[in-house]
Amino acid sequence: MGIGKSKTDPCPLSLTWGKSHSVDTSQRQHKSDSKKSEETSLSDAAAHSNTAEMPTGEQEGAKGVEEMPEEEAEEEVFLKFVILHAEEDTDEALRVQNLLENDFGIKPGIIFAEMPCGRQHLQNLDDAVNGSAWTILLLTKNFLRDTWCKFQFYTSLMNSVNRQHKYNSVIPMRPLNNPLPRERTPFALRTINALEEESRGFPTQVERIFQDSVYRTQRAIWKETRNTVQRQFIA
Repeated sequence: MGIGKSKTDPCPLSLTWGKSHSVDTSQRQHKSDSKKSEETSLSDAAAHSNTAEMPTGEQEGAKGVEEMPEEEAEEEVFLKFVILHAEEDTDEALRVQNLLENDFGIKPGIIFAEMPCGRQHLQNLDDAVNGSAWTILLLTKNFLRDTWCKFQFYTSLMNSVNRQHKYNSVIPMRPLNNPLPRERTPFALRTINALEEESRGFPTQVERIFQDSVYRTQRAIWKETRNTVQRQFIA
């Protein structure tokens, strides 16, 4: 994504006013030195007054332009989970997200449909999987109809195998609505114990899987990895 031109006016309004006023004063050279001094003071005061009267948002925006290179405007957050789902299951994914966050206190989480727009799907998938402690695969009948979903779960599984700290981070889940039958579940996912929302032991499963100690470990590794990449980029 290219770097756009700055929206900041290269010649701020206060300086424009100052220049215009100085032109007027230069046309009055026949006046006394004391009068010139007074007009110059008035010009400076007008420029200062204009800067003070700028809306607070504009003043902060101007400061932000100078401060942005030194520190990030917003710190990224390491999520507890991301839900990968079929496009038709966005509403169901949102329901599961609310269930985990509000009923079980597992937050923050996100669904794949809420990843930033205007970016490549592969980049979003990489950020989603590596920027969260657990990857939940929403197993519905729509899941296997979507080639992109198949790619998502194969990529997630390979990531959990190749990275030691991601072991057991992929969680298949059969939701209440339109769940994928067990006999139609891909073999690669049958080897993993799936979350069964309709089962009585669902709350116990959730507590056993989403442990804070695992989250803290993954977050620490994620932060260290990001810091290492940033240092290499600066160097």
